[in-house]
Amino acid sequence: MRLDSPAVTDAEIYAEHATALVRFATVLVGPNDAADVVSSAVLRVLSSPGWTSVTNQRSYLHQAVANEARNFRRGETRRHDRETRVPTASVSYPREVHPEVRAAVARLSVRQRATVYLAYWEDMTDHMIADYLGISAGSVRRHLARARNHLRRALNEDR
Repeated sequence: MRLDSPAVTDAEIYAEHATALVRFATVLVGPNDAADVVSSAVLRVLSSPGWTSVTNQRSYLHQAVANEARNFRRGETRRHDRETRVPTASVSYPREVHPEVRAAVARLSVRQRATVYLAYWEDMTDHMIADYLGISAGSVRRHLARARNHLRRALNEDR
C-alpha cells in the first residue's frame, strides 16, 4: 500500500502499522499501556499539519510512539510519586519467573529500551535504528552499550 497516495485513509495507515507499533510500545511501556500509547501517538501524528509531507511515515510513526512513551513514563513517574505519598493497603501480585530481568529492563531509559528492542527483536542495524528514532548511529551505539552494561551489572548483582 502506498502511503503517499491521497486515497489512503487514516484508518488504513493505522491498520497497516498498528501491530508493529503496539509491539514496539509494549517494550517501551509494557503490555497494559502499549495500545493507549500507540493510539495517542497516531492520533497526534495524523492530526498534525506536517504529516502529509513526511517521506518515511513508518519511521515517523515509530518516533512518535517513542516520544509518546517518554511522555507516558514521565506521567507515570509523577503519578507514582503522588501515590507513594498517600498510604494505601498492600497489594500482592503473582510471582514472576524472572522478576530481576523485568526489573532491570524497567530501569532502562525509554530510548535504551527502544534501541534494544529494535536491535534484538526487529534485527535492525545501527543505521536503521538511527533513521527510525531520528538520532545518529553513534547515539544508537551509545544507548545500546549503556543498556547492555546496565543489564549486565543489574543481573550480575542478583547472583
